[in-house]
Amino acid sequence: MSDDESDFPRSDEDTGSFTGPSDSDDASDSGTDSSTPVDDGRSPEVETPTGPETPTDADGAAAPNLETDGEGVAGGHHTPEPEQTYPDPDEDAGGISAPPDDHEMPLADHIEEMVLRLAVVLLFGAGGTAIGILGASQAIEFVWFNVFPYANGEVPPPHVYHPLELWLTRIKISSLLGIMIALPAFIYECYLFMRPGLYPNERKYYLAAVPTSVVLAAIGMLFSYVLVLPILFQYFTYYAEGSAEIAYALGDTFNLIITLTGFLAVVFQIPLFIMLAIMMGVTTRRWLAQKRLYFWAGFAGIAFMFAFDPTGMAPILVAVTMILLFEGTLLILKWVGRE
Repeated sequence: MSDDESDFPRSDEDTGSFTGPSDSDDASDSGTDSSTPVDDGRSPEVETPTGPETPTDADGAAAPNLETDGEGVAGGHHTPEPEQTYPDPDEDAGGISAPPDDHEMPLADHIEEMVLRLAVVLLFGAGGTAIGILGASQAIEFVWFNVFPYANGEVPPPHVYHPLELWLTRIKISSLLGIMIALPAFIYECYLFMRPGLYPNERKYYLAAVPTSVVLAAIGMLFSYVLVLPILFQYFTYYAEGSAEIAYALGDTFNLIITLTGFLAVVFQIPLFIMLAIMMGVTTRRWLAQKRLYFWAGFAGIAFMFAFDPTGMAPILVAVTMILLFEGTLLILKWVGRE
């Protein structure tokens, strides 16, 4: 080595300034082969291989490695899916429009409205009963001499066993007129209560049901007076003859007459209720026919509950009447082709 060369410090010697480790030292320290090329920023570009697992951009070039969000979507390029929305139940859905006046109300408001409408029904019933009292005595006499299976001069006279029995009997028989007036009022008030949730065609059905209800109630009372009560008292008379002297109490006798007559006025609404349910799409004739045995059992239970009679004759007559009305309505619907 010449003197000129010794005047200059070697680049790998300590000259008072920091000199970083050489590439060979890095390679030996890291335990890698020193022959491995090191990218110093000046080496030519190395083509990145593309494969099925290498993401590429729209031009086909390899895209940079991007982190994923756990669902295989590259971060920064994930387009969020639009939030799924559901139709408002108060709006049109599936081509079916809601009733025009349908709107939600708090439960307390519904209960208050229902109580007020029931009070209106009771008011109509009380008014009909008050009017009926004016002719109650004549009605008692007419019914008494026509329901018993005796000739005109052989009908046993009524017996009164406490002072208010006659007046209470007048009020009870007057209540039959109150029932006839209260039934259509009840149906109309039900219509007003449900009107916001009804479609226009359903409203027409309900309005047509109001006069129909009056006619059916009158038919039910007439049916009780002409057929059921004579059969029932014929059975009672036959049951008691030869065993005791017959003496009918006014109050107890009219309790039975009024209970059966009023109950049959309600029972004869069965065809109307069935027709309304089918026309409004609540049920079908086929479904009612398939479940007829359940309805028969329900009719029998209702009859024995409200037409109490220790002999069992009155509940049987009422249950048979309900079943015949039910089956007759289904038969008419089948005949007109309504399924």
